[in-house]
Amino acid sequence: MPAKSKQRKTTASKAARPVVKKSAAPKAVPAKKMEAVSEPDAMVPVVKELKINPGRKAKVLSSELRYEVPLFRIYNETVKESGGKVLSRDIIRHNGSVVILPVDSSKSKRDPYIVLERQYRHAAGQFLYEVPAGKMEPGENRLRAAKRELLEETGYTARKWTQLTRYFASPGFLGEWMQVFLAEELVPGPSCPEDDESIELLRVPLSELLRLIDRGQVQDGKTLVSVLSFARLLGQRK
Repeated sequence: MPAKSKQRKTTASKAARPVVKKSAAPKAVPAKKMEAVSEPDAMVPVVKELKINPGRKAKVLSSELRYEVPLFRIYNETVKESGGKVLSRDIIRHNGSVVILPVDSSKSKRDPYIVLERQYRHAAGQFLYEVPAGKMEPGENRLRAAKRELLEETGYTARKWTQLTRYFASPGFLGEWMQVFLAEELVPGPSCPEDDESIELLRVPLSELLRLIDRGQVQDGKTLVSVLSFARLLGQRK
């Protein structure tokens, strides 16, 4: 009897235990297939040689002067563009500017000195490293303006002048384009900056200036365009 009672008790005890089913091993979920993305080549034509093609200009239907200060004028213009759309554009008109890259290669032709300016720019909220530049007077010749600006801001004159490149600074709303001149064979002299200009002059080796550009420490657009264009040109001369 005791043995049977013990057996019965054991059976009852087993029956009272909750049955825990072992969870089945998770099924492997197949990786989602990446959606096919069209290759850029399939959407954009490959052009091996760029040709200058200005296309048709927009037709100006109306132009209204909205704001004017000595430096620039703002116009609201209604234009019919080449695709046929009629749009309203706000455009800043300016007499134009010149940019000068002063290069002193008297010590080294491979790593010449670049004359830079350091000045505070309120619109940018910081000091910037820049090459000399300035606005043109109405109807002024660009080379004459470049010579004047170089002398006023730095005191240098140059015996050799070359057109380096030209570019639009911000063509979305600014009509101004800027001509960059390469000034070589420099002759030092006294500068005479304008009353609102406070300029610190520096002579920096091209190699050091390129390092500053690579580090993002040169943020002025005209300086980036001028220096990198000249560095490429200098590489072709070697």
